[in-house]
Amino acid sequence: MSAGVARRPVARPLPPVAARVDESLAVLDARLDWLLALSPLDGVGLWNAFESSGRTLEPTLRYVNLDTDLTETRRALDALPVGEIEPPPLQTLLAEKQAELGRMIDLVEQRDQPGFVDASVALFGAVEPELVELAERILATVGSGEPLSADCGIDEVRSQVEAEIAWYRAQAPDFHIDVVVDTDISSMLMVSHGTFYIDGNIRLPRARVQPLIQHEIGTHVVTRHNGRQQALRQLEVGLAHYDPMQEGLGVLGEFLAGYLPGERLRILAARVVATSMAANGEQLPAIFACLHDAHGMPTDDAFDVAVRARRGGGLTKDAVYLRGLRDLLAYLEAGGEFDALFLGKFALPQLELLEALVDDGWIVPPVLLPRYAAHDDFRTRLDACRRTPVEHLFHTHRPTEHAA
Repeated sequence: MSAGVARRPVARPLPPVAARVDESLAVLDARLDWLLALSPLDGVGLWNAFESSGRTLEPTLRYVNLDTDLTETRRALDALPVGEIEPPPLQTLLAEKQAELGRMIDLVEQRDQPGFVDASVALFGAVEPELVELAERILATVGSGEPLSADCGIDEVRSQVEAEIAWYRAQAPDFHIDVVVDTDISSMLMVSHGTFYIDGNIRLPRARVQPLIQHEIGTHVVTRHNGRQQALRQLEVGLAHYDPMQEGLGVLGEFLAGYLPGERLRILAARVVATSMAANGEQLPAIFACLHDAHGMPTDDAFDVAVRARRGGGLTKDAVYLRGLRDLLAYLEAGGEFDALFLGKFALPQLELLEALVDDGWIVPPVLLPRYAAHDDFRTRLDACRRTPVEHLFHTHRPTEHAA
């Protein structure tokens, strides 16, 4: 299938009870912006406080408060008639989402409370020893690539983002994403609940701009758009446990877009090590020291990873990037279809259920594929991914067009 619009049948409506539950879950999901509730404010101030303590004390992480009545949201969630849904595959998927939203409420309620790590593990899973071993192997064996200067700022990044959105709108006129520039977010670029946030203070190498745009727009926004075409709205907002596949697909997109440096793979590995330490009760200074002193990570990267791991009291979410990439490469190695990954936002183990719903007409094939899928050498790059273990999935040199 091309990267542009594919002529596909329109999804047939869900049965009445399933449709009502699906819509209600989408509304409740929109209320629960847990990522925003766990994004620390004033990153510069956090670093200054940490540095002034001699890197020995953990600064206090502050967050916005969600304007959401969590008790009422939980009551509305529990009242949904999920047990009445037919057919069984739809009931299974919607029941999983109902349970996940309950765990999201737990996560926000437990922010900075003793039960936060348990709530995080219930939502995102524990950091399994095999994944920690893989992460430590990457940190021990993957070196730094060629040095790159942070020669690209907000104006150029914003321009490339707008050009990317315009390209997709040329393929699908109803393609839409709101763009917000904010100087007080915890990531350089991120998508949350249909809004694309750019750090107003962003500085990064020009060779990394397009790969990161492909991660955010080519994965998160494109799958949201494709999900919007489905009868099942959860494919737009995200079925239960969709994070590992989404983030793994985003990182894979960076590679397929032409530049995933070893440093990026090392950061994903560092996130696994950091989340494991945070889940085991380690504080930010110990996590920072492990990453910076033991593994040689640059100061800013080590601090950023450590802060992310300590969000809320120990957030295990950051382990999903490497886990998702590992599982996605295993799927591709086994001959898995690439296009099917863009039906919407879902977990890889749910694909078999979704394919049954495609057969029944409730789900239609993806309307869009990411822009990099239109590149002449895309299939060659994809075939290389099918043969590459995760610890070798990186580039040592930037693309020719960005070389000095």
